[in-house]
Amino acid sequence: MQARPLNIYPLSEQSVVLSFGDEVSEDILKQISAYHRTLQQNPFAGYTDAVAAYTTLTVFYDALQVLLSDLPGADAFEKVSNYLMALAVKPAVAVKPANIITIPVFYGDDFGPDLEALATFHQLSVEEVISIHTRPEYIVYMIGFVPGFAYLGGLDGRLETPRLATPRPVIPAGSVGIAGKQTGVYPLETPGGWQLIGRTPLKMFGAGRAQPSLLQAGDKVKFAPISKDDFNQLSKAD
Repeated sequence: MQARPLNIYPLSEQSVVLSFGDEVSEDILKQISAYHRTLQQNPFAGYTDAVAAYTTLTVFYDALQVLLSDLPGADAFEKVSNYLMALAVKPAVAVKPANIITIPVFYGDDFGPDLEALATFHQLSVEEVISIHTRPEYIVYMIGFVPGFAYLGGLDGRLETPRLATPRPVIPAGSVGIAGKQTGVYPLETPGGWQLIGRTPLKMFGAGRAQPSLLQAGDKVKFAPISKDDFNQLSKAD
């Protein structure tokens, strides 16, 4: 994994963005994860949080605490930027091996109302779509949109599908969808425009859990087809 030069720019008076490039890849994801972990273990005065995305890490801070710190620089942005650039040349903290999470899915029927149309669009059978969707090991690149919504990379190009022309006003929690080159699971009941192909009985987000979001950036995901009976049994167990 070869580190790339960082580009830092202000997002607000209390946040900056570190750009690791413009390529979405597992290599970039590893660099962001390693840098994020290093920053968490070596926070600067005033550091409050950091949020990873496909190619960036946004760092939030208390501007007053930064200004009162002894970090070198004329203002909060310069102080934080100098610190982050210096941190970038330190040996990165090792990133733990990715968790591999299997998500059971009942495909089609009223749980996947777009499955047949999506199969027709790609000139595939429904069984072929399910087989292709369950084959890869997907990577969680980022969490966003709503709490616990994981953007998964690694979708087979044969299933790349545009969003719906008109989003649905309500999508049930657990719905599995495809949009463009991505696939993902709606953790909560929300509006949405992804093509729905199935639903999982797993609760992807629980505010009362020690780790509310089932998936974290850097995790790997496998989908596994299940029957309607399995879905109902697992729904009762979760």
